[in-house]
Amino acid sequence: MKEYNPNDIEPKWQSIWADKQLYKSSSNPNKPKYYVLEQFPYPSGEGLHMGHARVYTIGDVVSRFWRMNGRSVLYPMGADAFGLPAENAAIQRGVNPRDWTLKNMERIKEEQSLMGMSYDWDRYIGTCLPEYYHFNQWIFLLFYERGLAYRKKASVNWCPNCNTVLANEQVIDGLCWRCDTEVTKKELEQWFLRITDYAERLLEGLDQLPKWPERVKAMQRNWIGKSTGADVTFALPEINEEITVFTTRPDTLYGVTYLVLAPEHPLVIKLIKGQKQEQTILDFVEQMKKATEVERTAENVDKIGYPTGLYAIHPLTKEKVPIWVGNYVLMDYGTGAVMGVPAHDERDFQFAKKYQLPIKQVIQQPEPTEGQLTAAYTGEGPLIHSAAFDGISNRKAIQAIAKHLEEVGKGGETTQYRLRDWLISRQRYWGTPIPIIYCDHCGVVPVPKEDLPVYLPEDVVFDGKQNPLTTSESFVHTTCPQCGNQDARRETDTMDTFIDSSWYYLRYIDPHNHEKPFDSDLVNQWLPIDEYVGGIEHAILHLLYSRFFTKVLYDAGLVNFEEPFTSLLSQGMVLKNGAKMSKSKGNVVSIIEASNTYGADAARLFMLFTAPPERDVEWGDSSNVEGSARFLKRVWRLIHDHHGLFEGEELDHAPLDDVAKELRQRLHQTIKKVTAEIGERNHFNTAVSAIMELVNEIANYPAESHRGVLKDALETLIILLAPFVPHITEELWQLTGHPKSIHLQPWPAYNEQFLKNDTIELVIQVNGKVRGKITVPIDLSKEEIESQALAHERIQELIKDKEIVKVIVVPARLINIVVKA
Repeated sequence: MKEYNPNDIEPKWQSIWADKQLYKSSSNPNKPKYYVLEQFPYPSGEGLHMGHARVYTIGDVVSRFWRMNGRSVLYPMGADAFGLPAENAAIQRGVNPRDWTLKNMERIKEEQSLMGMSYDWDRYIGTCLPEYYHFNQWIFLLFYERGLAYRKKASVNWCPNCNTVLANEQVIDGLCWRCDTEVTKKELEQWFLRITDYAERLLEGLDQLPKWPERVKAMQRNWIGKSTGADVTFALPEINEEITVFTTRPDTLYGVTYLVLAPEHPLVIKLIKGQKQEQTILDFVEQMKKATEVERTAENVDKIGYPTGLYAIHPLTKEKVPIWVGNYVLMDYGTGAVMGVPAHDERDFQFAKKYQLPIKQVIQQPEPTEGQLTAAYTGEGPLIHSAAFDGISNRKAIQAIAKHLEEVGKGGETTQYRLRDWLISRQRYWGTPIPIIYCDHCGVVPVPKEDLPVYLPEDVVFDGKQNPLTTSESFVHTTCPQCGNQDARRETDTMDTFIDSSWYYLRYIDPHNHEKPFDSDLVNQWLPIDEYVGGIEHAILHLLYSRFFTKVLYDAGLVNFEEPFTSLLSQGMVLKNGAKMSKSKGNVVSIIEASNTYGADAARLFMLFTAPPERDVEWGDSSNVEGSARFLKRVWRLIHDHHGLFEGEELDHAPLDDVAKELRQRLHQTIKKVTAEIGERNHFNTAVSAIMELVNEIANYPAESHRGVLKDALETLIILLAPFVPHITEELWQLTGHPKSIHLQPWPAYNEQFLKNDTIELVIQVNGKVRGKITVPIDLSKEEIESQALAHERIQELIKDKEIVKVIVVPARLINIVVKA
């Protein structure tokens, strides 16, 4: 056998696997299915680094393991290929984003192959290709037909650097999720998807996902933000309007002393018209439109308000309540109006004190204070100054007052969600064109499905100052499909690229279908996904949108499941110098660099062994990965040293001695442990650790001991390592005389009988102090154990000339000999 050289072995087997299409997947009615998926990469110009490789290695181990366990495995890959980076690259380099992206896609495929990934490449998809985005448009029209896609003018989040709109979910602490630019507000006609129609089902579905991390489910629950409370309607007789306020505390309704509207509230203009402060408030409204959410709502931000001069009528007391406009109220949350109850809300208390507004206590404190409150009382207690509800505990009053509001036609019990409809319009080129036409005669006209796809034009101008689609005369001007009007215009916004990733896992099932997104029967065979691997950073955006899409497709009768991902494995990052790998930080270790230096197998093993998958991994210096490379060389030498076992050496068929039994036991213990750690817990590090311990046992196995057990242990060792280090194990399997690929071998089964110990080690104590140990057969009687303990050479010396009072045998633990001089 030659020396272990990964730079020779790895390209060789990658080529053989590709030529033989070893990992091509197909459904098999005689095998249970297992769908493994990793979140697909964005084909940026930077290439893939070891952070990406960790994700793919985890998925690859899982897919190889289940393939060897007799499952029909689906393990596809693709590229999330639309988006701003490619378009920005086109502007900076003067290249077409399509050419730039396709080139990057090919390089990433090569880098993934270098790591030995067992993908079914025939199912590869690129979301920027017409054969994919055709069906983005098809699904958009499905949403439109079902009343789930609509257009409206709205105040939207605008990134001045990216020159595009952002969904609420893409604004992180007031900054653009992609470029960290401060986000402003802008009024635009935009397309939305009614994800709020599914808010309750999205919440309920989380309870059906026991294999999801609780952290991820909590993040989704918080984002959906369900609140139960009551709507309260205040009349505005001076302008003949009403204001509806949502509150989670209807028990404090009698304590309302003012209302505050968001500056963007549509009633503000009506309320201030002709008032003394009209211009001041108009200026304030314009100022607030430019402010970020964080600038308006953070706890340390000063609460600013202006009185409109008008009053609302309290629905129950009929008192006049002053109406204010305030910076801390947002139109995006609740109804854009809040009721001020300063006696029982800290924020309201501060606002009331600042502007000298009345404070009316309606919940009694346990120890009442005389005079004005010095702070808001937010605890529980009986109601006071609340008419017929006096004396009722505020907890009970929540429902009682909500019911009373409904009875008098002034509101009632209701539920609100923080979640807002998904804004999908983007004023950029490199995305899916929205299949809508505007006609002066017919209005909004969806493109007929038989006319799809609406192709991205190439006669566009990339100057970074305008939406490139608006510069294409051939694209913008079209004919109305309903009336034939030749002056119709196409929608020039493209779709949010999260549309692409919201259903890609379905397209993998039927990637070459030109008639529809997928065949429902095929999808229902493979879905839901059994193991989904990806980063925690996608806990809200991608996962929430994907779940929403699946529920809509379920309602449309296209799939027979409502949740797309059965199990979710959120892996940690790979760090370099304590930071996430990033080109801007100069700490990137590329897949190519790692593979050339250490070999892909060593890099894979390092990432799997060094930490559990959910924790971060520090790449560190080369010595860390060299440790994994040394282990693989040790395995290589171990097989080499015993090559005779695989070249016709006559094996020992005599009964097993104790040493052989111990190795056989360790082998079956390792099989059991590795099987459970991969198949049940995804604890790859402890699985590798168990294999390393087995290697130590094999290395210390005496040459004169049973050779059949040794051969079995070596062959099983190679198989157990195969999912983790596929290249070296394929080579060793061939070198030990096996013609078929190791990755097509059945996973070894452990034998419960061989897990049991034939013998047990017992401690011998004399007067409670440990003085020796003996190894005895596990089924030895108490009398025989006592006899052997007393016959122990050292024990005989200690008890010589002493009286044995008694001998205590504790089964499976110890023997205590009590003596006196």
